[in-house]
Amino acid sequence: MSRRVVRQSKFRHVFGQAAKADQAYEDIRVSKVTWDSAFCAVNPKFLAIIVEAGGGGAFIVLPLAKTGRVDKNYPLVTGHTGPVLDIDWCPHNDNVIASASDDTTVMVWQIPDYTPVRNITEPVITLEGHSKRVGILSWHPTARNVLLSAGGDNVIIIWNVGTGEVLLSLDDIHPDVIHSVCWNSNGSLLATTCKDKTLRIIDPRKSQVVAERFAAHEGMRPMRAVFTRLGHIFTTGFTRMSQRELGLWDPNNFEEPVALQEMDTSNGVLLPFYDPDSSIVYLCGKGDSSIRYFEITDEPPFVHYLNTFSSKEPQRGMGFMPKRGLDVSKCEIARFYKLHERKCEPIVMTVPRKSDLFQDDLYPDTPGPEPALEADEWLSGQDAEPVLISLKEGYVPPKHRELRITKRNILDARPPAGPRRSQSASDSPLSQQHTLETLLEEMKALRERVQAQEERITALENMLCELVDGTD
Repeated sequence: MSRRVVRQSKFRHVFGQAAKADQAYEDIRVSKVTWDSAFCAVNPKFLAIIVEAGGGGAFIVLPLAKTGRVDKNYPLVTGHTGPVLDIDWCPHNDNVIASASDDTTVMVWQIPDYTPVRNITEPVITLEGHSKRVGILSWHPTARNVLLSAGGDNVIIIWNVGTGEVLLSLDDIHPDVIHSVCWNSNGSLLATTCKDKTLRIIDPRKSQVVAERFAAHEGMRPMRAVFTRLGHIFTTGFTRMSQRELGLWDPNNFEEPVALQEMDTSNGVLLPFYDPDSSIVYLCGKGDSSIRYFEITDEPPFVHYLNTFSSKEPQRGMGFMPKRGLDVSKCEIARFYKLHERKCEPIVMTVPRKSDLFQDDLYPDTPGPEPALEADEWLSGQDAEPVLISLKEGYVPPKHRELRITKRNILDARPPAGPRRSQSASDSPLSQQHTLETLLEEMKALRERVQAQEERITALENMLCELVDGTD
């Protein structure tokens, strides 16, 4: 008799559990906007949720400990004139969050540790450069104050939030609407998916496509892509017959998938949440009432189904807690924040262990809140892996740190500080050419912003004329 060998994995018995009723956040009017983002962002201090708001767009920010019923007059973050489509916490400052909106702007907000008395209406900085709605945000994983935004104008802009400048604008790569953008672990490459059904690997600093694959999934519905720890690309999409499908790809050989699996016939877009520490990917479909999870390994069949967490209520969106916000004493390896119509419910993923000791095989050192690079260093071509921290003693979020904005004066001929060296930037002689190039780049960025504003004014004037003609 041959014995069937069961694949060894410490994550085979991971199970999900919804938090008790008193641990949920009740009476939150979750946004009804039809947009395929998560609508929720969470970090070790705060939970942020995009909500319904009259006369513009808003989101609510709650301290994690503030569970239970939320007062209907609880202050919101309001400032956008159109619906908020995406929010993302800064990985290097737990008090800073960015929001993207239908009104073509990106706003960056400083959230205080205390509960504000009234709505927060003044962002730290407003980033204007897109000509259509902005639906995707993603902070750089290792460089301070570097934020990526992607809009309905098919343009990706990478900003230096600390100065309000456009660092890079990738405006001739995508011929159609961008569905998803993901950084790799050190922020040197991007993986993007687009309505033209092409999966692209982009080097943003060279503004060039390094590798691409047409029809990674053959269906017309939106595709998503994330980088894995080994540099592969994990994708979710649809077959030609509208079945949901997942794939694993090697960017060095895009001809054939490493793995391709059909899942089911539901039509909700699958949002992948990838944990590089455990190499587990969690798939949450909008409108589904389940979370499926898979372990990605370097042995066939490469993507191993682990289990499914099921509940009765469908999910409107989902937040995913960074590793440093988890309870290591309970062997918690992931925590989700599931959005219902009127509430948010934490879901905890746990590895069953008998011992109360710290399980170092479950918790390798994980990215901490310190950036590895400055924005200028990254732009000049430097790369660095995330600065790791140990979770052995538990993680305590640092106190409130203020985001300081220093807008550069374009009339000031001094060049920006270059990469840090042993010699200070003021000691090193910088060529006149470098200064000239900096000024020309800033002038170009300004011209683009002015042009975008003029196009918006023209569109508004046309709408006004149509309204006047209609009343006549």
